[in-house]
Amino acid sequence: MKIIRDFLDSQHVHFAKGGKLEKLYPVYEMLDTFLYTPGTTAKGNVHVRDALDLKRLMGTVGIALLPCILFAMYNTGLQIHLALDSSGTLAPAGWRVDIMTLIGLKAENNIISNFVHGALYFLPIFLVTQIAGGFWEVLFATVRKHEVNEGFLVTGLLFPLTLPPTIPLWQVAVGISFGVVVGKEIFGGTGKNFLNPALTARAFLYFAYPAQISGDAVWTAVDGYTGATILGQAAAGGMSAVTTDWMTAFIGFIPGSMGETSTIACLIGAAYLVFTGIGSWRIMLSLLLSTIAVSGLLNVVGSATNPMFEMSPLWHIVTGGFAFGTVFMATDPVSATMTVTGKWIYGALIGVMVVLVRVINPAFPEGIMLAILFGNCFAPLIDYFVMNANIKRRALRYAK
Repeated sequence: MKIIRDFLDSQHVHFAKGGKLEKLYPVYEMLDTFLYTPGTTAKGNVHVRDALDLKRLMGTVGIALLPCILFAMYNTGLQIHLALDSSGTLAPAGWRVDIMTLIGLKAENNIISNFVHGALYFLPIFLVTQIAGGFWEVLFATVRKHEVNEGFLVTGLLFPLTLPPTIPLWQVAVGISFGVVVGKEIFGGTGKNFLNPALTARAFLYFAYPAQISGDAVWTAVDGYTGATILGQAAAGGMSAVTTDWMTAFIGFIPGSMGETSTIACLIGAAYLVFTGIGSWRIMLSLLLSTIAVSGLLNVVGSATNPMFEMSPLWHIVTGGFAFGTVFMATDPVSATMTVTGKWIYGALIGVMVVLVRVINPAFPEGIMLAILFGNCFAPLIDYFVMNANIKRRALRYAK
């Protein structure tokens, strides 16, 4: 790869200060540091924890997301073909099927066909996210005259995984634009935002275009076919209305947002994040325990009018985006709490809110998104009180 390194070095003079392409330096720097470790070192009185820079940190999260990405493609195709098999009146159509036919595949339920058909839904959404979001990242970096923020590497992966396969691509572009600009850039960029940009984008779409982001018709990409998620079924008719078993839900062979259905894929990602020290196991564990505790309490109390009280803790943790949000969204190092004690409080707060949104207000059956954004708003306050309490204890300990 010495040829690429030499080429980039030879072009540096054109993008450096005074060069004819000076305004495009953020684009050059983004490509250079994406391919190679930055050649510069920090100046001043800095504290070095380890050799992991921000780009490599984001790359680690990207690796952890791979099981969810691969499963998203497979399960999207699987749900399409299960829907087609369930009714003789439905038939596949559109350019995706034309591509499959071109490469010699039929729209039928097998591993290769499922994966390819699902990829033809996931990849366009991913590409639109990268193009639209990347445009705003480069624009703000160019205007502010700094490097392109690395945080979008993860945001650009997380956001497509939270969407249904049928969402119009123009809404993908609008959503990620809102998430990047309003959720991050207006606060100063990566490291200065208090809300998770991917969740901000998802929440915007949820309230701006509810027909395309929720409901029975958006989860399976087959015209004329509708199928509610487990949370939607439980909210409408209780657990007796749920049409799948717990193990199937745990593995993820169910309708839902493309990357959020498989709990086991999320657990693989969680193990990798904890092993590498990137994801906070305290937040994950605290969120899980509080969800189990509150949902278990409401399940015991019961309700004659609200069927969501019937959902047990075990069902809560395998439905909706609970596992995905717990592992990848709640642990965002920028928008989550920083203190050790604060991580426990922050995770517990989100877990309580998940159950309250899902059960007490079943009009919003998916509670993890709103709960994490709620937790993001309180994270700075939690850290403030934790640090003040530590200062007071230290002052009393050493008081003369």
